[in-house]
Amino acid sequence: MTGPATTAGALADVPRAAARHASETAFPPRGRYHDLVEAYRTDGFEMLADLCAVDFLVHPGRDLPDGVAPERFEVVVNLLSLSQRRRVRIRVQVPENDPAVPSVVDLYPGAEAMEREAFDLLGVRFLGHPDLTRILMPEDWEGHPLRKDYGVGRVPVQFKEAPGPR
Repeated sequence: MTGPATTAGALADVPRAAARHASETAFPPRGRYHDLVEAYRTDGFEMLADLCAVDFLVHPGRDLPDGVAPERFEVVVNLLSLSQRRRVRIRVQVPENDPAVPSVVDLYPGAEAMEREAFDLLGVRFLGHPDLTRILMPEDWEGHPLRKDYGVGRVPVQFKEAPGPR
């Protein structure tokens, strides 16, 4: 295992910021996202704790470091190094007109279901994912229900007939 210098040296120009609940937060460009995750894995971050997508349609203003342009979607990844007792957050800006980022399933197999959930509910595609299909919504569902522009009240509530006395 190498040390933290490997990540800093490999992608030194990626904007980073101090974070309250992480050792640092990195903001790689979309094209370098996979490389940065791989560098952290090499540095001893053995666990991908969480991966999710966020839709900032109605909240475009948010704190980003200089040089990072805000986009509608953001993919957020939390990596843990249990041996170093460190947590790193990675935030990737994803444009509305091409909501896609590389998959990290090859680095962290546990990301498989998390990437499928982000695809299913927000429509962010993960390129290279082995089975990018819906995981929560029915296969024939149209749209992505957690997008901020998805119509409110369009989700039909389906009740099954109440069972009779036992």
